[in-house]
Amino acid sequence: MLIKKTISFTLLIIFLAGCLPQKDEGPTPAVHLQGRTMGTTYNIKIVVKDNFDVQSLQQVIDERLIDINNSMSTYIDDSELSQFNNHISLTPVVISEPLTYVMKEAIRLGKLTQGKLDVTVGPLVNLWGFGPEYRVEKKPSAKEINEAKLRVGIRNLSINNQQLSKKRANLYIDLSTIAKGYGVDIIADLIESNDINNYLVEIGGEMRLKGAKPDGTLWRIAVEKPVTNSRAVQQVIVPKDNAVATSGDYRNYVEVDGKRYSHIIDPDTAQPIVHNLVSVTVIHPSAMTADGLSTAMMVMGPEQGFAFAQANNLAAMFIVKTAHGFDEINTAQFVSYLK
Repeated sequence: MLIKKTISFTLLIIFLAGCLPQKDEGPTPAVHLQGRTMGTTYNIKIVVKDNFDVQSLQQVIDERLIDINNSMSTYIDDSELSQFNNHISLTPVVISEPLTYVMKEAIRLGKLTQGKLDVTVGPLVNLWGFGPEYRVEKKPSAKEINEAKLRVGIRNLSINNQQLSKKRANLYIDLSTIAKGYGVDIIADLIESNDINNYLVEIGGEMRLKGAKPDGTLWRIAVEKPVTNSRAVQQVIVPKDNAVATSGDYRNYVEVDGKRYSHIIDPDTAQPIVHNLVSVTVIHPSAMTADGLSTAMMVMGPEQGFAFAQANNLAAMFIVKTAHGFDEINTAQFVSYLK
C-alpha cells in the first residue's frame, strides 16, 4: 500500500533564526507580516517608520501573490498554466509577461543542468503521488512509468517572445520547483519599490533578504538539520543581500510496502532519487534561480551536484547522509556566508 507523507507545494525546508522567540531591538522594531499562499505560508519582516501604512502594503502583497498563483499553479484548474497544459495542440500559445519570464528561466536552467531541472516532469510527479492528480494506492507499474516518461522532456518545450510551444501535444508543465522562488523575488522587489531596504521575505522556505535587523545586525538564517521526526539547526548562515533556497527529500515522500520514495524525481530514470544526498542549500541573488538550482543538484546527487556547483561558481551547501550521521560539504563560495 502506498502511504502519503506530508505532501505539499513546499520543496524547501528551511526556517528563520530571526523568527525564533526573541524581541526585536532598536528604535524601529521590525514589522512581521504573515499569511498563506501557494499551499504554504509566507513570513515577511520589514523595518519601516512608525507612520508607514503596513496594512495597505500587505493588501498589495496578497493581491500580487494571488495573481502569481492564478497564473502558475497546477492546483487551480483554470490557471494560466493549467490552461496551457490542457491545450492539446502544437499551436503556440500567447502567455503573460510574468509566465514568460518564469518559463524562460525554467528552460535556461533546464539546459544549464542538462535536463536535471525539468519542469515537464509533472506527469511523473503526479504518477508517484506528489501532484494534484494523487495516485497513492500502489506503486506505479513499469508500463505506467514508461507512458508518463513519453510526456516528459524539456527539449519538447520552447518559447519565442511570449509564445509558448510544445512538441508533444500532451506535454505537462509543473513550475513547483521555481514558482515560490519567483514569488519571493516579486514580493522583495515590491517591498523595495516602497523604499524599504531592510527586509526578509520567506515563502514556504525560500527567501530573500536585504539590509539588517532593527539593531543593525545582519539577518541570520538557520538551515534545518535534515531529519524527519524533529526540528534542529544544522547550520547558521548570514546570506547578506541575497536569496536562499533549500531542497531536501526528508519530509516530502511516500512509502510503498515499507520502502521510502522521495518526492524528487530524476527525469532520466523516471524514478525518485535514491542517493544519499539529503539537502542542498543555494545562496544566489535570485530566489527563483536558487530554487531551481537547489532542486537540480538534489537530482544530480552529491558528486555530480558538487562538481556542477564548482563549475558554475555557485554558493552551495550539500548535506550527505552517512552511516555515522551527516556530512556537510560546502563550496568555497558558500563558506563566506557561514556564521
